[in-house]
Amino acid sequence: MAIDIKSPKEIEQMRVACRMAAETLLLVGEKIRVGMTTEEINTLVHEDTIRRGAYPAPLNYKRFPKSVCTSVNEVVCHGIPGPQVLKDGDIVNVDVTTFYKGFYGDTSATFYLGTPSEGARKVTEVARESLRRAIAIVRDGARLGDIGHAIQEYAEAEGCSVVRDFVGHGIGRRFHEDPQVKHYGRAGTGERLRAGMTFTIEPMVNLGGFEVEIDASDNWTARTVDGTLSAQFEHTILVTKDGHEVMTERPEPLRMSENVVAIFA
Repeated sequence: MAIDIKSPKEIEQMRVACRMAAETLLLVGEKIRVGMTTEEINTLVHEDTIRRGAYPAPLNYKRFPKSVCTSVNEVVCHGIPGPQVLKDGDIVNVDVTTFYKGFYGDTSATFYLGTPSEGARKVTEVARESLRRAIAIVRDGARLGDIGHAIQEYAEAEGCSVVRDFVGHGIGRRFHEDPQVKHYGRAGTGERLRAGMTFTIEPMVNLGGFEVEIDASDNWTARTVDGTLSAQFEHTILVTKDGHEVMTERPEPLRMSENVVAIFA
């Protein structure tokens, strides 16, 4: 495993790409609504990214045909935007990755459309809290297994499951690099974290079983095998000497996600 330790200059450059991705996701929160199509989300993300002088990293990545991933309800990840209309009660994960001047910033969140069901609220908030607990673990000297353990222990205690087939990843000059960041595992195992490492943590949490399947029609869209709801949140994280920095942290609460938690509680 060859893990890239970023220099101070590289970290500063990454901060710019990460800030752009966070701001684009905030714009999605402002605009998302019942009746919107996932293609309209794609257009919004694409145009905002280009306006910033950046590039939407998913577009043409391994032949992915769109500029953002939109994963609705039982879709775990890699949902392809299209004519699907968002309905009252839906949840949708919007996964934004911005490429700017040689560096990537990657972040996602699950949004509520209208009034969510009890199950939708549960899986979304468990996913949100799973990410928060995982980030709190990150520090110089901790281990990758500590991150996965924190997520799995909490999510399963809440009666949910954690997807195994997709993991977080190193990020920087490449969209995906070492290390792999599993969202399950044993504490005290795995590679030690070192200051200067940058990676995503992006737990995918299911209301039912953790098994997923890929749509044969596009070889991208991943769904829960049992058809139950799935939610995900993601940040790009920097390991620092005294802890961590959330590089894609948003300057304000995310509309239709963070700002409605108390209402739906």
